[in-house]
Amino acid sequence: MNRQPGGGAASGAGPRRGLRRFGACTLDEARGELTAGDGRRSVLRPKTLALLLLLLERAGEVVSRETILDTVWPGLVVTDDSITQCVVELRKALGPADAGMLHTLPRRGYQLQAGIGKYRVLSKLGDGATSEVFLARDDFADRDVAIKRLRPAPEPVGDGQVPEVSRHAGLFFAAEAALVGRLRHPNVVEILDAVDDGPAPYLVMEYVPGVTLRRFCRPDALLPLDQIVEIAFKCAMALGYCWRQGLIHRDIKPANVLALMDGPRVVDVKISDFGSVLDLGADRTQVLGVGSLAYMSPEQLDGADLDARADMYSLSAVLYHLVAGRPPFDSQQQTALIRQIQQGHPSPLTGLRAGVSPALDALVRKGLARQREHRFDDWGEYAAQLSALVQRGEIPRATDAEVLDSERFTLLRALEFFSDFGDVALWEVVRRARWERHTPGHPLYSKGGRSNTFHIIAEGAVEVWREGRRIVALGAGTSVGEMAYLAPDPELAVNSADVTVTSPSTMISFTPDSLRQLSLPTRALFDGAFIRVLVRRLHAAWNGPARPAHPVIDSVVSPHRPPREVSP
Repeated sequence: MNRQPGGGAASGAGPRRGLRRFGACTLDEARGELTAGDGRRSVLRPKTLALLLLLLERAGEVVSRETILDTVWPGLVVTDDSITQCVVELRKALGPADAGMLHTLPRRGYQLQAGIGKYRVLSKLGDGATSEVFLARDDFADRDVAIKRLRPAPEPVGDGQVPEVSRHAGLFFAAEAALVGRLRHPNVVEILDAVDDGPAPYLVMEYVPGVTLRRFCRPDALLPLDQIVEIAFKCAMALGYCWRQGLIHRDIKPANVLALMDGPRVVDVKISDFGSVLDLGADRTQVLGVGSLAYMSPEQLDGADLDARADMYSLSAVLYHLVAGRPPFDSQQQTALIRQIQQGHPSPLTGLRAGVSPALDALVRKGLARQREHRFDDWGEYAAQLSALVQRGEIPRATDAEVLDSERFTLLRALEFFSDFGDVALWEVVRRARWERHTPGHPLYSKGGRSNTFHIIAEGAVEVWREGRRIVALGAGTSVGEMAYLAPDPELAVNSADVTVTSPSTMISFTPDSLRQLSLPTRALFDGAFIRVLVRRLHAAWNGPARPAHPVIDSVVSPHRPPREVSP
């Protein structure tokens, strides 16, 4: 006898009354009501409820069709359509964000993946050719994570062959798994863990709540030019970091760059998806000939040995796409696109978008040079030229008052105070410090007052006055007021002079509390820099033409090298 789902009570999977939580969903067993992660509520029919309870009891396992029939419809003869109708109803109740937890495995059965290992699944974020990505919660570490799980290998097709992309999936997983804990850069998605979980291994990654750059590649959604150059600068610095680890990404494209948003503005980016990475120091098998055609360098297409300049080409192609709203080369035919990349010339950006300067067009063209010898010598040169576009005013600015991150990083790198800081520590300072611009005449400190802030002058100059007499004029590279952090006694932090800004200035400002929020390695670098400050001050004080009354304890004027006069 054929029976349709929905009639009668479930006899084989008698529900235990109460509330059950799985993933982001809640099931009220007594009422048969399922609340999805998006808040929608659905009352399940009895057979669908019985199916859900069975899958929950065996969460993570593949439950066969036979087991479902024997449990939900015991003693009855029903068709597969009965199971299918229950599954369709259940997926609809779960909603689009959570339906991905319920998997149909052809010829094997069904699986409810409410958790992956120790991680509680919150929702499904997306699908790829060989994997699916979930938002999950690491309750132990009290943080959200992204989990990329490999799909089980598909059944062979008619000729007995498994699709090529699936054959390589294991190698892509191994490539990323080898990078667990290796990449720690603010503009690279961190890979936290890799678990070889039988047919469905998974990676645990930093969760980035944002969008990909694909959103901003359409002609009707282009970003301002200053944001685009900032994105390229940060990507160049991040890829330079990867290159120093012996890594070539090989698949830089808009979909693999995540953007963090503040309203309509991109405030940061992170490079993701290292499945195609070429690890120059690895001795394992690695896949060749990978990448995304529209952004692949000519040497990548030719199968030649690669170096950092292959990623430079790809980043330049992304930069071109973000500026113009189209890639540098485009064709519906793969052979035609390959021919364009190997033989063609991209259209000048100056003719595709207003505001593009010849200098920006020349920079992108250099990155897209067919011969890699004509591209940039290294990532440092690439990033420096991007930053120089901003400094020379070659890029229209959204607001003149804002200090861009590329400017901040470049300013820090040029200061001797930060000479021992690596890129990762400098980026931490860029993000944690308060960056201020002051006009001439601004009073930075007043004698007798107390301040909880110290400054490092990145650009501009100040004058120090005491008792109506100018003591010294200080320029870029001078720290001012650091006794707010160093003084062991609050009385030593009283301002002993007046300090006034004398030319347009950019200040890097910290309070003791904000400095303590830095990571321990970066704080240690600050302590080392301050030690150099004090040593140089002592040397200047005791070996100069005149000894000041208090050569060390001066809560306002504290140059990290002998103060240099600035012409008034």
